[in-house]
Amino acid sequence: MERVRDVSELPKAHLHLHFTGSMRPTTVLELADKYGVRLPEALTDALTGGEPPRLRATDERGWFRFQRLYDAARSCIRSAEDIQRLVREAAEEDLRDGSGWLEIQVDPTSYAPRLGGLIPALEIILDAVDSASRDTGLGMRVLVAANRMKHPLDARTLARLAVRYADRGIIGFGLSNDERRGMARDFDRAFAIARDGGLLSAPHGGELAGPASVRDCLDDLEAHRIGHGVRAADDPRLMKRLADRGVTCEVCPASNVALGVYDKLEDVPLRTLFEAGVPMALGADDPLLFGSRLAAQYEIARRHHDFTDAELAELARQSIRGSAAPEGVKEKLLSDVDAWLTAPVGRSGPGADTPGSRRPAPSSGPGTGAAVW
Repeated sequence: MERVRDVSELPKAHLHLHFTGSMRPTTVLELADKYGVRLPEALTDALTGGEPPRLRATDERGWFRFQRLYDAARSCIRSAEDIQRLVREAAEEDLRDGSGWLEIQVDPTSYAPRLGGLIPALEIILDAVDSASRDTGLGMRVLVAANRMKHPLDARTLARLAVRYADRGIIGFGLSNDERRGMARDFDRAFAIARDGGLLSAPHGGELAGPASVRDCLDDLEAHRIGHGVRAADDPRLMKRLADRGVTCEVCPASNVALGVYDKLEDVPLRTLFEAGVPMALGADDPLLFGSRLAAQYEIARRHHDFTDAELAELARQSIRGSAAPEGVKEKLLSDVDAWLTAPVGRSGPGADTPGSRRPAPSSGPGTGAAVW
């Protein structure tokens, strides 16, 4: 049988991973104990039992519950050392899953109150990314994301700050949180500032809202990538537009089911998007709350959508091409994908010195392998 290669050895780029949501469950529990934070029972039960919490964010109450759990986890991050630990562990987990390039998404305003302000918070985050990349060998960059729930003027401030620190490793500007709140056009000026400063435009769209939100991201924010974008599958003309323009959709299958966008993994339109020629970059989104990391998303494509190894390799190539990695890094990763696909079954595809194969020893506790947002 052909589809037997280890997807955790498949070199790939990870373009949709949120900062707090990248944490290991054990890390959240340890930090909560350190700072005396009382976590919601639903979160504690999920982190200690290894099962992600039951979430359904397709209604207002469900989204509020999801956000409450996320905010509780974020409240455990209180120092520069915590930031450094979070980023280092995210890099280790990505390496374990075959990632050779990671673009981690963060809204620094969420951490500013405990880290001395917005600029110190961003500098601490960028320093942590530099250190983790240097120590692990994983290529890492940062995508600064504004919050739809906040005023568009706040987004403009963030965009200016992101441009100011572009030479420190910021490659893009995003827009996250509930896409049913805040029209994309309300944030058009912030995205214009980011694009004029050389940053790629990567707003969320087409997850909780339908195809119209994807069109709004294209029309109003001139998106180079779309966070999620799965609801584009409901509109063949929109899929053709994405394919013709080469706009990569950062698709997160486990997240889509966990939040109730689709009922079953089989319902996520991976095959529809793939066959329409829409570039995709599979992502874990928030493994802390959704229960699976990067390699698991490729397993979903294999087991629930019958993707062959050749098709999985093409998904990995699409993630690499859609990234902001330097051309030399892209070329090396693409070559390693070819090596994975052509290697005899039972052997690693890339060599021992490639980014996808530099994998640290597993960590203990829940969150190893199929970890959690």
